[in-house]
Amino acid sequence: MSKSITVVGAGLVGRGWAIVFARAGYAVRLFDVTEEKITEAFRVIDKNLSDLATYHLVADPVEIRGRIRGTTDLADAVGEAIWVQECVFEKLEIKREVFAALDAKAPADATLASSTSTFPGSAFTSEVKGRHRCLVAHPINPPYLIPLVEIVPTPWTSQETTVAARVFMAAVKQVPIVLKREVPGFIVNRLQVALLSEAFRLVEDDVIGAVDLDHAIADGLGLRWSFMGPFETIDLNAPGGIRDYVARFGQPYYEIAVEQSPARKWNEPLVSKVEQECRQLLAADRLQERQRWRDLYLMSIVANKNSRRED
Repeated sequence: MSKSITVVGAGLVGRGWAIVFARAGYAVRLFDVTEEKITEAFRVIDKNLSDLATYHLVADPVEIRGRIRGTTDLADAVGEAIWVQECVFEKLEIKREVFAALDAKAPADATLASSTSTFPGSAFTSEVKGRHRCLVAHPINPPYLIPLVEIVPTPWTSQETTVAARVFMAAVKQVPIVLKREVPGFIVNRLQVALLSEAFRLVEDDVIGAVDLDHAIADGLGLRWSFMGPFETIDLNAPGGIRDYVARFGQPYYEIAVEQSPARKWNEPLVSKVEQECRQLLAADRLQERQRWRDLYLMSIVANKNSRRED
C-alpha cells in the first residue's frame, strides 16, 4: 500500500491505533512532539506485539513493527495520509489547534478522525475549513484487542465521509457502529454510565460490596455480553423471543428503572468506600501488573472468539 495512515499522539490510545493500522498492512506515521515520547511508545508497542504473537493474533510482529515510523514533524507525518487518527490530550483548545493544523497540512482527500471519548466532534471542528471530512472514530481500549469503533459524524460531516469511514474501519478488521447524530458520551460510555451508576448506588446503599458487585458482571452478565448484546440476550431468554420477554418482565423492569431515578453523584465517601475494598484486593503498586493481566486475558478471549467466527 503506497498511502499511509497517520496517528497523532503516541500515548496509550495512539499506540493502540498504530498497531491496528500496521497490522492491516498500512504504513503508519506515528507523530508526537518529542523523540522521548516516540521512543517510549515503541517500547510498549514491541511488548504488545510480542504478546499478540504469543496468542497467535499476529503472524509476524517484526513485519508489523517495521511498518510504523515515528516522527516529530507533523507535515512529514501527514504528507501522504489517507486517514489521520488524532489521539491528543482531552482538551478542547488543543483539539481545535490540532485539527486546524491537520486540515492545513494533510492531503485534501484525507479523513480527519478524532479518538475523543469526551467531546462531540462539532465542539472542535466548527471552524475547520475542511470540516466536511472531520468526524469522531472513538475506540475502546486497547483497539487492537477490542475492535469496536464508534463513528460519530458532526452535523457538517459529509455522508460520503461517514460511509467511507465505516468501510475503512471494517477493512482494518475493526467493528464500526455509526451514530445517526451526536449525543454526549456516544453509545458505549452511555451504557457504561448506566451500569456504573447502579453499581455505585447498590454499594452506597449497603446492598452489596464492591468486589461481589464485580462478580455479578464478571461471572454473570459479562459472560453472555462478551459475545452477544443486550437485545439478543433477552431475545433468547424467553420462549417467544423479545416480545415475550417484554410481556413477562417489562413492567417490573420499568418499576426498577423508576426506583433508580434520579441519578446520584459519586461523592467522596462513596468513592473512598469502593476504593478501600478494591485496594484490599489489589494494591495500588500492582495496578500496571494487573492491567497487563487484563490484556493477556483479553487476548485469550479474542483468540477463542476468532476461532468460532464461523459458528
